[in-house]
Amino acid sequence: MTEQEKILSRVREALRVPSPLPGAHAAPTGSQPELPLPRSAAAHARQWLPAVPPTFDEQVALFQTQSDELKSAFRKVPSVDDLATALGDLAQKQAWKRVAAHSGDLTFRALQNIGLPVLMTDAGYDVNELEACDAGITECDALIAQTGSVLLTSRTAGGRALSVLPPHHVVLARATQLVPDLPAAFELLAKVHAWNYPSFISLITGPSRTGDIERILVLGAHGPKQLTILMAAD
Repeated sequence: MTEQEKILSRVREALRVPSPLPGAHAAPTGSQPELPLPRSAAAHARQWLPAVPPTFDEQVALFQTQSDELKSAFRKVPSVDDLATALGDLAQKQAWKRVAAHSGDLTFRALQNIGLPVLMTDAGYDVNELEACDAGITECDALIAQTGSVLLTSRTAGGRALSVLPPHHVVLARATQLVPDLPAAFELLAKVHAWNYPSFISLITGPSRTGDIERILVLGAHGPKQLTILMAAD
């Protein structure tokens, strides 16, 4: 057996053994309960994080303020059915020719009347075609009022490239997905996914940017130049 074959053999063997979640040395036997963030950990984290107002309306206002400062576009719409109108208006205003998306309840309803070719990333796709799309449209796991961030995982992002390659990333969300802070976001992930965590978790805080050269802010440095968040009230 060559060295290459030995390495591949060890990789195959490792892939047959499920790995525990980070911080968990062993999975529980029998039923697999939810994994809420320990209260002590959440309380400790909140000591060092900016305060968040208690009411939902105040948290929406905070998310709006953070989005403005980050140069994201945040828009509230009355219902899920209004996502299609909002997305159509955006496509017309920016003269999109083609968009990319993934299968999901919100994406399906928002794309019904867009009237443009749609590249779906659920199956195989040409990466060059994805990069040529004017916008990538995804769902999300949560919106975080504290930082104005969007939390995506492999279950809601339509793959790793959809939210990165097109120059405009559009996020579709429900108002129930807005959480006050980062500890609450991780508590939500634990509640939804329990022991079956997604393969990746990503926090997107504003459009891609850099300030490396003479501290001049440049958008679109390593990803989308524009980020739009459409949140439906129901």
